[in-house]
Amino acid sequence: MNYKFPQIQEVASRLTDPEIIKHQGKTILRSPELGKLFAHLKEMDSKDRAEFGQEINQLKTELLNMIDNQEDELTVLDPIDVTAPVDINVSSEKHPKLLSSSNGSRHPLMTEMDNILDIFYRMGFSSLESRQIDDDFHMFESLNFPKGHPARDDYDTFMTTEGLIAPAHTSTMQNRVLIEGKKLLDSNLPIATVLPGRVFRNEDVDARHGHTFYQIEGIYVDKGINTGNLISTFKTFLEEYYKQDMEIILQPFYFPFTEPSFEFVLSCPFCQKQGCNVCSYSGWIELGGCGMIHPKVLKMAGIESDIYTGFAWGFGVDRLVMMKHGIEDIRHFMAGKLEFLRQFS
Repeated sequence: MNYKFPQIQEVASRLTDPEIIKHQGKTILRSPELGKLFAHLKEMDSKDRAEFGQEINQLKTELLNMIDNQEDELTVLDPIDVTAPVDINVSSEKHPKLLSSSNGSRHPLMTEMDNILDIFYRMGFSSLESRQIDDDFHMFESLNFPKGHPARDDYDTFMTTEGLIAPAHTSTMQNRVLIEGKKLLDSNLPIATVLPGRVFRNEDVDARHGHTFYQIEGIYVDKGINTGNLISTFKTFLEEYYKQDMEIILQPFYFPFTEPSFEFVLSCPFCQKQGCNVCSYSGWIELGGCGMIHPKVLKMAGIESDIYTGFAWGFGVDRLVMMKHGIEDIRHFMAGKLEFLRQFS
């Protein structure tokens, strides 16, 4: 479209570029160039002002038509199945030859996750998979992290611009399990649930730390539950998993959602406390956190904390598997290296 005024002609030649329309879409209508044209309109002589304004509106109409036409083109594109192993729009003769599924094997983390869950099933626990995206309430507030609580700074958390959170622990499911499990308590049955899932933390990645890993949270609530029940439950699990007697030590720690809180340390299953490179020659390995569920967390779920008590724990599955198989670097799990994975086929 031709424009009489050179200022409008110059802006039109730039803004009507199809590539600019493609990248900016309707935001182009708020571009600084158009803003300057409207500002210039106020400074013009009255005899040209009306015609100048009409040409600005014509330019806006031209831009809108170009945006609408481009959106129409996008809507008629065939949908793409991003999970398809080949391009379904290409003839089968050109499809690459796919490997047989018999050449593959289960990932060691998934195999061991099944083993871990099987042990807990036999101990009377049910399971519920954790979410991979959650909200601030379930990540913090329901676990006794009020807004502004300094302990929130201990979690360098991935967050979206909409305020959603990539959970840093599977404890985000705890409030949901307690609320649902209240029905069991009312029927004189305990809440006994494990929560496996993938968690995300802004960590400096090294041989023992990753930004993405698997965790299992455990919850048990009933009348008369104490720390001794916590120790015996977790000791039973570890001895069944490693198929050997284990020593467990609880050392004091702090978590807002448990009181008292502990870190559990187990005797090294590789050297039987003699010292090796896995346990940094200390004979002991820190595995995770645990404690008695804080009364405020129980009350948040509508459970009477003067009648019921319970314990919770959380540990990293990756580290548990590393110790079982003598894996020296946590990064192997996510690297996709066939020479590593084939060891577990």
